[in-house]
Amino acid sequence: MKAVRKAVLPVAGLGTRVLPGSKTTPKELLNVVDRPILSYIVEEAREAGIEHLVFVTGRGKAAIEDYFDHHIELEAQLEAKGKTEMLAAIRAELPRPGEMSFVRQMRPLGLGHAVWCARDIVGDEPFAVLLPDVIIDAAPGGLKQLVDAYGKVGGNLISVEEVAPSETDKYGIVDPLSRDGDLVKMKGMVEKPKPEAAPSTLSITGRYILQPEIFPLLAEQGRGAGGEIQLTDGMARLMERQDFHAQVYAGVSYDCGDKIGLLRANVALALKRPDLGDAARAAVEALLRG
Repeated sequence: MKAVRKAVLPVAGLGTRVLPGSKTTPKELLNVVDRPILSYIVEEAREAGIEHLVFVTGRGKAAIEDYFDHHIELEAQLEAKGKTEMLAAIRAELPRPGEMSFVRQMRPLGLGHAVWCARDIVGDEPFAVLLPDVIIDAAPGGLKQLVDAYGKVGGNLISVEEVAPSETDKYGIVDPLSRDGDLVKMKGMVEKPKPEAAPSTLSITGRYILQPEIFPLLAEQGRGAGGEIQLTDGMARLMERQDFHAQVYAGVSYDCGDKIGLLRANVALALKRPDLGDAARAAVEALLRG
């Protein structure tokens, strides 16, 4: 069983659900408390042992590459002013030489196409996919839990969480074959089923471990929902040939590509911060009192 060393982060999306905020700032760089969304995602990947991050970018996303680079003037000013903690925090996010690659998705043809664009860098080995607008608040992190599950069963895995039966029509839902603890062997996936027709209440969260055999399937994949090349369509075809498991992770997810989800993430993660929690709670309570 090959180790999962590489991760694909599809960051070419337009972020239409959080317009106008994403008009000039990539949605992945919108702040949650005092860090961009993408900072949390990269931290999660590193914790899981990922050695190489492949960003699939698009037009208007150059700021993402700049974020993970030295800002010489800023670093010099912080050093001159003795702001060592802030300087250390900025430098801690910088990549090791060769840790990050950036690939351009020339046209917005969907998530499946974005993942396919990373094929030459990923090569013939299993890889992770992290949707960059979903923050998973968990310890250990969501991807670390998935990598640990991969060590037990191999194959292909998807992170999932339980949702209310009345909300299955908002998510992709796993069709289970059997379950052993937090691991569910899958026989299929259903996109946004009505509650009465849902095969389970396990919703797909935005973390995947996939085998490289997905790439030739995506190469010939026709356009699906929304006129795009869907990753789930390629996964459904791969499921006919290889095992797929869902792993029910322990934690909470925040959809930061949605305005209310972004607000929830800001409030929840601010309340958990030792340095900000008390002040954040007081501010929220004052607002609720009107």
